[in-house]
Amino acid sequence: MDYRKKSILGPLSSLKYLFKDPITVRYPKENKKTYPDVEGVSPQYRGRHINDLEKCIGCGTCMDICPTGAIEMVEFDDVKEKFGATKKRPVIDYGRCCFCAFCVDVCTSSSLSMSREFLHSFETPVELQKDDMGEEISKFFILRPDMEFSSNPGWKTDNEYSWLELERVCMGMIDPEERINSFIEIVKGYSKDQAIKEAERCVSCGLCKDACPIHMDIPEYIQAIFDDDVKESVKQIYKTNPLPEVCGRVCTHKCETACSIGHRGEPVAIRWLKRYAVDSLPLDEYKKILQTKPIKQVNKKVAIIGSGPAGLSAAYFLTLMGYKVTVYEENEKAGGIMRYGIPAYRLPDEALDKDLDFIISLGVEIKTNYKIDQEKFKRMYEENNAIVLSTGFNLGRSTRVPGTEREGVVQALDFLQEVRDYLTGKRTDVQITDNVLVIGGGNVAFDCSRSVARLQKMKYGKVKVTQVCLETLDIIPADKEEVEESGEEGVVLICGRGPKQIIIDENGHIKGLDSMKCESVFDENMNFNPHFNEEDRLICEATMIIEAIGQAPDYSYIPDEIKSKMKFERGKIVLDKDFSTGVEKLFAAGDIVRGPDIVNGIATGLNAAIGIDKKFTT
Repeated sequence: MDYRKKSILGPLSSLKYLFKDPITVRYPKENKKTYPDVEGVSPQYRGRHINDLEKCIGCGTCMDICPTGAIEMVEFDDVKEKFGATKKRPVIDYGRCCFCAFCVDVCTSSSLSMSREFLHSFETPVELQKDDMGEEISKFFILRPDMEFSSNPGWKTDNEYSWLELERVCMGMIDPEERINSFIEIVKGYSKDQAIKEAERCVSCGLCKDACPIHMDIPEYIQAIFDDDVKESVKQIYKTNPLPEVCGRVCTHKCETACSIGHRGEPVAIRWLKRYAVDSLPLDEYKKILQTKPIKQVNKKVAIIGSGPAGLSAAYFLTLMGYKVTVYEENEKAGGIMRYGIPAYRLPDEALDKDLDFIISLGVEIKTNYKIDQEKFKRMYEENNAIVLSTGFNLGRSTRVPGTEREGVVQALDFLQEVRDYLTGKRTDVQITDNVLVIGGGNVAFDCSRSVARLQKMKYGKVKVTQVCLETLDIIPADKEEVEESGEEGVVLICGRGPKQIIIDENGHIKGLDSMKCESVFDENMNFNPHFNEEDRLICEATMIIEAIGQAPDYSYIPDEIKSKMKFERGKIVLDKDFSTGVEKLFAAGDIVRGPDIVNGIATGLNAAIGIDKKFTT
């Protein structure tokens, strides 16, 4: 406070405002002449809040930014649940609101704005201009036909003026002309400065956490990155994800589709930030900072069949719960689909092995080159207290059109495994022609096309790959980045067509694919039921064809007397709430339960582990 003495004439200084225009007006009776080009009240008055309840996602950024604590997020029963949103909506206390409109500036969905249509002005009748107005005055807070309102809109924000950083930090990638020559990893990863800048975009709303199948503490590990504390970030990541190197590269990142920033701009690069955190620390640092050890000791043995994401997840969490775990893998190395089904340019062995080595360091035993048959299964059933089935969908599906039985028609997973074996020196070559056609529209199909393109460039010096799929671009199941990057590498994509037959020449060799137009992929109930126009035909030339239309499970290793007690639905095992098959000691996880993607595999592995622990400790 200023305690300096004032002049005795000080009170008269206010007379200078006598002939100036008033600061406030009675709109519409009067208009502020200092703003002759604006109708209504001063444009500095931002108005009262309007929230589009359909657009609002309940992220809570408005509540977090409010400097007066005037906003509370309240859950409403009549708000429908939807992906990437909560049932909460902001409620504003106008006794505390200062009308700063910060809440509008940070609204991630642009649902919140301020309107001046609520500004009504009329004179209070002279007979009511007294202290004792009673309830009569309340009538004048009701909109009347003779009342006018401001035509000047209130405060709104758009993408040109926003407190939010709507553009993500660009991820560096190897140019198509260079990456097509090898299977080197094409995504470079964030630098420290890039990661911190990208982490700054996160508003910590937590919608991503709800969308993640394993409910990772995403805002927490991103905040740690922003604080330049990658050790803390890795701690947060490992709470629920034992395969962060893998997920930092090939996760389907559904969390990003729920990111609130994505409503107005590009979602936060959650997957790439995860990769940055785990790439920043060597394996020996993991052990120091995580100090992972069992929380208890349980004298029980668990066998896990399959070392894919679900099997490794179950092994990791069961080990931490104190169980003796052994994982059985039929291939030479552990990893399942992650090693033998995903190309090295997306997931290099070094990243997968880092995750594997940490899991093994906890005491998990992995037996490779160990194929389970019915006799081995019976012995395993007798020797263990519980078994987790996590064998995945490892058999290819065929279109079964005429010609698929011919030599030169191969299955996607068989082809991808041959490519991996070739890159690791287990094979000297992969049989590939100079004109290949791939059937399918999922990520696996694009993995095949892009692998073929690299092999052709290395062998023939040019790329000639055609990919045919039923779906149009708006419903194609593959990730958008797969579609874009394959085009950059020379893959020609033909959408909306299905195979009729494989054309064979007079010498018995593959000549091409006869395709027909796909009018629709799904029926009215959204079940897969493609409808074709056989009059609309297109012939695509090719000398080799890869079928990549999906996979199927192989349950031949399960004895019939056990299989007969299990329930199956569309090839998947039906489980109870504890992920038990209904057969004593037998649990399941992964694609044979839910999927098909890595993060859902991790989630089901965790759930199976919880189910087993519940069985023996409660």
